[in-house]
Amino acid sequence: MNIFPASVQQLIKSFMYLPGIGPKSAERMALYLLGRYPAKGKTLADSLSTALEKVSYCLRCRHFSEKELCVICSDSTRDERLLCIVETASDLSAMEQSGGYNGYYFVLMGRLSPIDGVGPEELGLTVLLSQLASEKRVHEVILATNSTIEGEATAYFLVDQMKTLGLKVSRLANGVPLGSELEYMDKGTLTCALDQRHIFES
Repeated sequence: MNIFPASVQQLIKSFMYLPGIGPKSAERMALYLLGRYPAKGKTLADSLSTALEKVSYCLRCRHFSEKELCVICSDSTRDERLLCIVETASDLSAMEQSGGYNGYYFVLMGRLSPIDGVGPEELGLTVLLSQLASEKRVHEVILATNSTIEGEATAYFLVDQMKTLGLKVSRLANGVPLGSELEYMDKGTLTCALDQRHIFES
């Protein structure tokens, strides 16, 4: 027997749409907002409703935006010769927070996964290739897909496509994280680090 009203049950199920949130966590979040902070729950609901109504995708890079072009694509001070391809808006955010990149982006909103019905069209690659072929402003494409099987497959597919356009293509290096110790590294990480080692110039 479920002891909660139907509306509360639905709220709990809705929280479970979030990544990493199971039934117990969802129930705790729902009861927390309803029981202790109903005003904050209303603010949360209003904010979500407003975002869903106003936010869409940037026409150029597919990042989230309330206008035709997002804040990054609207920034003329960035280096137009560089284009970094990322899987998600979260990956874009991580790149920006690093402070080491000042070019533009293209957000795939996923990665190639034929078993899930995700192909080049779903990732907006037709739009991307059309932009690159017509604008001729990009000199280097940086592939920043994740080091998963799907991410690697997506990167290899993109390399083939970019080379037909005569573009320089680079890939984010994988290896030993800064500040870590070798004894705690897994075999795959160490193998990547060895494969991508660089020579110190004298």
